[in-house]
Amino acid sequence: MASQVLYRKWRPQTLSDVVGQEHVTKTLVNALQSGRLAHAYLFCGPRGTGKTSTGRILAKAVNCLTSGEAKPCNTCSMCVAITDGQALDLIEIDGASNRGIEDIRGIREKINFAPNAAKYKVYIIDEVHMLTEPAFNALLKTLEEPPPHAIFVLATTEVHKVPLTILSRCQRFDFRRLSQADVVGKLQRICEHEEIDIEPQVLPLVAKASTGSLRDAENLLEQLVLQHSSRLTLDEVRADLGFTDDSRVRQLANFILSNDVRAGLATIGSIAADGLDLRLFNRSLVEYLRTSLLVKAGAAEVTDLPVEEAADMRQLVDRQSLEGLTKTVRLFAQIDFRTDPRSTLPLELALVDSSLFAVEKPVDPAAKVISKPEVKTGPAAKSVREPPPRPKEHAAQADEKIDVQPSQPAQEAARLDVPIAAAAASSSAADVPITAGAASARAADVPIPPPPHTVEQIRQYWSDFIKACRGMGSSGNLDALLRNSCDVADLEGDTLVLDFRHEWHKSKIEDPKYRHQVEVKLQQVFGVPYRVRCTHTPRTKEKSKPRQQEHNPVVTAALEMGARIIEEEQGDDE
Repeated sequence: MASQVLYRKWRPQTLSDVVGQEHVTKTLVNALQSGRLAHAYLFCGPRGTGKTSTGRILAKAVNCLTSGEAKPCNTCSMCVAITDGQALDLIEIDGASNRGIEDIRGIREKINFAPNAAKYKVYIIDEVHMLTEPAFNALLKTLEEPPPHAIFVLATTEVHKVPLTILSRCQRFDFRRLSQADVVGKLQRICEHEEIDIEPQVLPLVAKASTGSLRDAENLLEQLVLQHSSRLTLDEVRADLGFTDDSRVRQLANFILSNDVRAGLATIGSIAADGLDLRLFNRSLVEYLRTSLLVKAGAAEVTDLPVEEAADMRQLVDRQSLEGLTKTVRLFAQIDFRTDPRSTLPLELALVDSSLFAVEKPVDPAAKVISKPEVKTGPAAKSVREPPPRPKEHAAQADEKIDVQPSQPAQEAARLDVPIAAAAASSSAADVPITAGAASARAADVPIPPPPHTVEQIRQYWSDFIKACRGMGSSGNLDALLRNSCDVADLEGDTLVLDFRHEWHKSKIEDPKYRHQVEVKLQQVFGVPYRVRCTHTPRTKEKSKPRQQEHNPVVTAALEMGARIIEEEQGDDE
């Protein structure tokens, strides 16, 4: 017999040999023992996790000639024929290369014929998601009502591409990605039987490089054995797989967490100069940063770290905030090397970005207190003096002038991202000049007390508020919805009651989108986070009679000729 590769030679032959899929094998064993077999199974999951191997074991178990249990004997002629791939009643189809409707029609034409030598005909369709839509439609009726001697096993790595009509006619089993411990255990058994001389630390590296696929791990192990025929050492395997040693990972992680950008960039450059695989290095780095995040969150027991190493890592992350550490892990985990796997730019950008999220040291509270007026000279310390508030002038007028020529307080308020009226209220001590840094500290840390407003004051500046609403809304018509359509009825604490003349205007302002915009503009103009409550009071014709009717002869003549006033715009008192 010709020599076989390891993954074929060590393919599982019984359900108990399948690694890491106990939830699947236990169900199949119970079905075989009770005789309650399904006519169609769907095995889905990552590559190299045992989907097609389980399908072959199922074919042997239902057709074994000597064993009456769920475990095939693997010695009878039928089991040997299935193992060797010579059984006529086991039909394996590659869905990627036989994906057309004619291929499925061939199955439909032959499926009704009795098995040649076995009890069941077993059809294994691998990568079934690659079938075309007409092919799926042709397979649908056969899956729904197959002959009693036929069993279908559909295998796929992308179950979301399989039509729901196919899924509903199959028993679905999800194969899990294998854990590193399961892969290492299987590789250890292979090395013992194949007499492979290997250091124990090598197998975890092979399992890590295979990313949960046992077939990939077995292939990689065989490749390493062929390359190093005598003995597999840790340094040789690490160099072949492109893994860096843990000290380099810890070194860069320490630079990242301590915000040492210069040393971190130098480490990244040395790693690239040594020819290491940056993708594998970043994978190890992300795993280390993830471990530090778990330690910071108080879940060190999940990491399986030694006590001494966990203590060192806890001392390192104590200086970090949980938010900053989370952002750092996310930055490096989202690095994409597909554009240029050899470029160090993604790592360097992630390093610099993570330093920007570093938590700044708290400022001394005494530095925020302005003890006495102080005037500084020089462009870097130019003081900003706010003019005293002018009578009958509101911040809404300053809001209108921002687009043309903003005033000095409006510029400063916009730069500090604070409401204009709040900035004006904070300038009650206008004779005291404040520096930009002090203003920023006061705006960010010391909340400005809201000015006491009455309903009469809001009514006095209501027309200015409506002007400030110009351009807001989905169509820029928020001011039109408020002008001449409502009155300021009352002020109930922090709730402003608007009484509308028409139900349509009231319903528009009660819309959450428009209500939010009105409340935001109220806070910007009046400096108080007012809430809005809308009421509706229908006006009589006498009450809503235009005031200009008896004063404007043009309006009077138009009304006499049958015209009707729809809306009246009040003039601005300026």
